[in-house]
Amino acid sequence: MPFVSQNDVGTVILAGGKGERLYPLTKDRAKPAVPFGGMYRIIDFTLSNCVNSGLKRIYVLSQYKSHSLNRHIQRGWLSFFSYPMGEFIYDIPAQQRIGSSWYEGTADAVFQNIYSLQQNMIPLTLILSGDHIYQMNYMDMIRFHLENEAEVTLGAVPMPVETASQFGIVKADKDMNVVGFQEKPRKDPVTMPGDPSRVLVSMGIYVFHTKMLIRKLVEDAKLKTSSHDFGKDIIPKMVRNNKVMAYPFKDIMRASYWRDIGTLDAYYEANMDLVSVIPQCNLYHPNWPVHTVYSPYPPSKMVFAGGQDGKRIGQVLDSIICGGSIVSGGKVERSIISPNVRVNSYTEIEDSILMEDVEIGRHCRIRRTIIDKRVKVPARTTIGYDPEEDAKRFDVSPGGIVVVAKNTMFD
Repeated sequence: MPFVSQNDVGTVILAGGKGERLYPLTKDRAKPAVPFGGMYRIIDFTLSNCVNSGLKRIYVLSQYKSHSLNRHIQRGWLSFFSYPMGEFIYDIPAQQRIGSSWYEGTADAVFQNIYSLQQNMIPLTLILSGDHIYQMNYMDMIRFHLENEAEVTLGAVPMPVETASQFGIVKADKDMNVVGFQEKPRKDPVTMPGDPSRVLVSMGIYVFHTKMLIRKLVEDAKLKTSSHDFGKDIIPKMVRNNKVMAYPFKDIMRASYWRDIGTLDAYYEANMDLVSVIPQCNLYHPNWPVHTVYSPYPPSKMVFAGGQDGKRIGQVLDSIICGGSIVSGGKVERSIISPNVRVNSYTEIEDSILMEDVEIGRHCRIRRTIIDKRVKVPARTTIGYDPEEDAKRFDVSPGGIVVVAKNTMFD
């Protein structure tokens, strides 16, 4: 097994996506900065994977509505890095350093920051997306890349064939050599050998030798017909001309859990998985913590446990409840309660996500709803029970999830 030091790897995290399909959660923030799982941001999972893998030479490339993302990195992540030891995390917004355009694709985002790669010239470069939920030791993939003497290695994970149009689809032989690549095929996707129900999906994770990466970025930038995207342009071309390997993704614990939570319904389902008895994404692994900004909230509490009239009972069932939150005589079931949330008496919350600084008045009924930050829901409000009425006031996903936007004011 070839030796590789973590210092030989530079990491580029693509965090500039608009996240239009997550609107209104992305109304005021970039997709990687969207809260997830009560106390985290989506990007915390990618950054935690990096830190837990020992990779501490990181460039975060941001663009749209990046203020909350920049602030989150400054407040929660700088302390993990020792600059005298050569460690760093640089949050780099789009600067139009090369030309006058903003990032036109994932490859263009890296190309426009090529000076950073050239300046440090770290031997290997790991390209990641900042908006996926998974837990992975990247060093295993990097060793796989070196063992197979690949020119580029991409992370791959099996997914249901019905999802093929959402992803890049990998065709690999028995040794995991990539022999074909389809970018979001609308029909006839290449299925896995012996399993027509699944496809091998590119995770948007790439390992390059840095010199090779720079050469391919420069070549692609000169092509006026290119969309300057790794999945659409660079990877398919390299499959034809270079040695490309697919690394079979392994979760740090068990089944390979990886989610691109690019839609409101996918985001909701991934959150709801966390409240199950044995969630697919394990937030409690002692050797693989998910780090974030830790605010000094007091412990959460539930009060009026005995009740006064048989109905005013502070109760939380099958849920996540974060610090600073109080359930005061209300009932919360199968839900995620973020920090500093107040649920008042006689209110029932079911299958919902309440983000930070939300207050729910008395006698409310809320079901299958996402309520973004700093919303005060008045007493006797009902959400999630009347689709027609909900659609008049709020955004509703194709799957029927109601979304109350950040700072919404009720009449």
